[in-house]
Amino acid sequence: MQLHLPDPAHNKSERAQGNFRLALKVSLCFVLLLWIVTLLDWGLGLELTRFGVRPRSLSGLPGVLVAPLLHGDFPHLISNSLPLLVLGTGMLYLYPQSSLKVIPAVYLGPGFAVWLFGRPSLHIGASGLIYGLAIYILISGIIRRDTRAVSASMLVFFLYGTLLWGLLPSDSSISWETHLIAAFIGLVLTLLFRRLDVPLRKRYDWENESHDDNDQPVN
Repeated sequence: MQLHLPDPAHNKSERAQGNFRLALKVSLCFVLLLWIVTLLDWGLGLELTRFGVRPRSLSGLPGVLVAPLLHGDFPHLISNSLPLLVLGTGMLYLYPQSSLKVIPAVYLGPGFAVWLFGRPSLHIGASGLIYGLAIYILISGIIRRDTRAVSASMLVFFLYGTLLWGLLPSDSSISWETHLIAAFIGLVLTLLFRRLDVPLRKRYDWENESHDDNDQPVN
């Protein structure tokens, strides 16, 4: 398989650097929002976690929207913060068009599926986002042929390869259903959007010469 090298002139351009800074800021703002919600919940005793997803309960249906913002304690929040920052920045920067579809899907999809099919429990946390984005970036590096996707995929596997254990029902206090469904959604969307966000490819002189030769008329 031949790997396509992105155009270095584009990657080093002011526009590309601006896109990276924007992706970082958006991800940072989301993580900051999670901290604000948790601090308010802890400081004011609001008990916001009661608004998490409760499967097949009408009172738990709003949790599909708000559960990713809620965390049971600070260790839970801390464990999610850095992966969200890294994966969110990578997703928004490398796959801006796909992000408009993938992020809402992995934010809402797992919660709704857990509400329909999950075990009776309270499901909260942003880990669904983490699993959905991690699988999207990981699999994109396998099926795409550009070095940026491959590099991002290797980085995700190196940093978060152990997340795969979270797909198994090994701990009753962990919503493995959310992890599994989010990973499945990320996988499906990777296949659907594999032709989106194709970077500008570097062309070599010999490729241009070969193209010119093919344009010559043949008698």
